[in-house]
Amino acid sequence: MWPFKSKTAHLEQQLQATQAQLADIQNAVTVTSGDVESMMDMFQVSGSASGEPVTRDSAMKVSTVYACVRLLSGTIASLPGHVYERNGQNKDLAKNHPAQKLLHDEPNAMITSVVFWECVLNHMLLDGNHYSLIRRNRNGQVLELIPLAPWRVEPDDVNGRLQYAVVFDDGSYQVFDQDDILHIPNIGWNGKKGLSALRSVMLNSVGGALAADRYSASFFANDATPRGYIRFDQPLKESQAEVIRKYWFDHHQNPDKRHLPAFIPQGGEFKEITMSAEDAQLLQTRSFQVADIARIFGVPPHLVGHIEKSTSWGSGIEQQNLGLLIYTVRVLLYKIEQEVNRKVIRSDRYFFRFNIDGLLRGDIKTRYEAYKTALGGNQMPGFFTINEVRELEDMAPVDGGDVLYKPVTAGDSSSTGQTSSDGTTETEPTPAPRPTW
Repeated sequence: MWPFKSKTAHLEQQLQATQAQLADIQNAVTVTSGDVESMMDMFQVSGSASGEPVTRDSAMKVSTVYACVRLLSGTIASLPGHVYERNGQNKDLAKNHPAQKLLHDEPNAMITSVVFWECVLNHMLLDGNHYSLIRRNRNGQVLELIPLAPWRVEPDDVNGRLQYAVVFDDGSYQVFDQDDILHIPNIGWNGKKGLSALRSVMLNSVGGALAADRYSASFFANDATPRGYIRFDQPLKESQAEVIRKYWFDHHQNPDKRHLPAFIPQGGEFKEITMSAEDAQLLQTRSFQVADIARIFGVPPHLVGHIEKSTSWGSGIEQQNLGLLIYTVRVLLYKIEQEVNRKVIRSDRYFFRFNIDGLLRGDIKTRYEAYKTALGGNQMPGFFTINEVRELEDMAPVDGGDVLYKPVTAGDSSSTGQTSSDGTTETEPTPAPRPTW
């Protein structure tokens, strides 16, 4: 039970009114779960300057929006997330931590971790907020994370703590304390709730893209040829003009008959209104919208297939991944990690982190050159052992591979120049070459 104050009481009154409205609707008609979602979507419709309604579903019909959301959510969801334990200066994988399986494999019995993190990113990128219900046992241990629809959750500040009012599918509602809701907001004004990108910065961009798609479909459905007009030297009655107009449309604009030979009554002449897609600036408009939407998501346009112009992000996949990671992905990862550590892990000894090493792996030549530098040699100290490099490449260790290279000094000509992993220097009568791998 929470100390409901004036704000909470006001919030409950609003929720009760919403519940009563939903009950009236359900009593009037028989609805399914899909109908309830459709009714909730009615409150999510926003009109753009182009006149096209923008919703989550309509926005995902824009190829650039779908590509950006798929790229960011898929990239982060595919990263392995682990719980680590701090042991002095070492950070070891905590395989037996209760949250390890929850965050890495299965947040709840219905979905896998990949699907869960994709859902988290989809909510953050489009709706501006992700909410998950944290179910615990009596000892406070997290049992599962259940994603909630962002449009069904409303946070409120009550005496310095956030409380979340949640409306469930059956119309019932409940207020949860901030410790029971995993809330990951995107950019916002006060940090308590993120802005919906669909209803703020992307509204007109997505609306314009939808309008362009609609116009483009109509344009090419008409053989990419605008309509013309039939000219007569003699005046026609309205009834005669209507008959000719209907005949022309039925026989020459109909999709099944548009290629039939044209027939025009005596004295008539067809005049085509010549207007190309370039004249209508359709192609330029669509090109601009791709770059504009990609810019909003923080995705380089060439990563979503927009390659009309050269890019300054580098020619290799490593540079592209690094740019996306630094300027976009890293911010999203930090927000997720801090919220998970604050409400799920809740320990100074353990912490949750995504492993981004996979995104930083370059091509094989660049990677092997970096390993060569890390191993050392030619009087340059090494900071990786051979077995550490083999572990990065998912290879089994080899005998003698735990030796760290150390340059030979002028006063120690008998030393091999190799230091074992425990810090002791190994010496032999004659120098021996460094182990190969």
